[in-house]
Amino acid sequence: MATREKNVWILLLFILSGLVIGGLIGEIAAKIDFLWWLGYGQEFGLSSPVQLDLNILKISFGLMFKINIASIIGLIISIVVYRKV
Repeated sequence: MATREKNVWILLLFILSGLVIGGLIGEIAAKIDFLWWLGYGQEFGLSSPVQLDLNILKISFGLMFKINIASIIGLIISIVVYRKV
């Protein structure tokens, strides 16, 4: 019986899509009275970007994460769907 290997890149794609779609749903649901709890979350990362000035090139580094309840639910759903595939 042949076994099928699951690709790590597909798992990362599923996780990323679950987080993005869940985050969008959370932002929209936060404006609805009885679904406000889906938009509850935290924001963490670099509040102001770090800049590297090389005279001929100026590079800015910044990263900010915003996690809410809906994105966590989307993450769980994407992992379950990946395991079923």
